[in-house]
Amino acid sequence: MPAVKEPINLMRHDNKRPDGTTLLPWTRGKPMAWDVTAPDTYAESHIGSTATKPGAAAQKTTQNKIDKYSKLASTHIFCQFATETAGTWHEMAIELTKQIGRRITTITEDTRETTFLFQGLSMALQRGNAVSFHNTMVTE
Repeated sequence: MPAVKEPINLMRHDNKRPDGTTLLPWTRGKPMAWDVTAPDTYAESHIGSTATKPGAAAQKTTQNKIDKYSKLASTHIFCQFATETAGTWHEMAIELTKQIGRRITTITEDTRETTFLFQGLSMALQRGNAVSFHNTMVTE
């Protein structure tokens, strides 16, 4: 599925742009645009809600991004992909990953593709967390 990373001028009226878009229709004759975010589960702005409800930061950021890109609905299918730094995935991210996995399985005929995709994305999140954590260390 051909895609463009950070498409320029997708939303000309306000210069906001999602992280990517497919060049071909994704579903219902519309291309898909997506935005990826990984809110910090332990950030001061989230800790009050994430301490009592798993996924609260992902839910909040997803709603904010859906509101931000609401004007895209007329031309694109918009998917927000939010995973918290502690590993909680928003339902929309889970569903998109499953859809992509099913599409890959259709081509490769390997029923493990969705599992491989989840594993690869989870490892990427862990690597990102490790880099972020390492960069907070004071070295002399």
